Amino acid sequence: MAPSTSDLATLLGKVIQELSPDTLDDSLEKLRFFFPETLLLGSLDLIDRDSVIAYKTPWGRTQYEVLGSTATYAVFPGLPSPSGDMLAYCTCPAYAYSVLLSETQLMCKHVLATLLACRLGRCAERNITADELASIIARQCTLQPHTSS
Repeated sequence: MAPSTSDLATLLGKVIQELSPDTLDDSLEKLRFFFPETLLLGSLDLIDRDSVIAYKTPWGRTQYEVLGSTATYAVFPGLPSPSGDMLAYCTCPAYAYSVLLSETQLMCKHVLATLLACRLGRCAERNITADELASIIARQCTLQPHTSS
């Protein structure tokens, strides 16, 4: 019997929690069990390019963005779920398709990059005001008009 998505997510959470600069090589080997090479390498590339940004507010809220190759995506790690597990969400099309619709992946490279960067202390941190946070959220929530060909 194959493990459920919930079981895999629980195991993945443990692997990520054990991740540190000292255990990086071992943890990367474990992560290969959960993700295709292209997704894992893509997330590591985002970290190497300092593309994971953590905006910090004066009251302690953190809003994450990842600078992707074609757009900037909002990432929401650590969302609570009814079952008590922690979930994540990304505004990229790959998350919508691979995670939500086809359920072929546990997460997209932007979510993985955010989780790994947080554990490794590799987020580019920027302190922001309430007005700057409002601008960031407004930009993230702006819907792109759909054009028909």
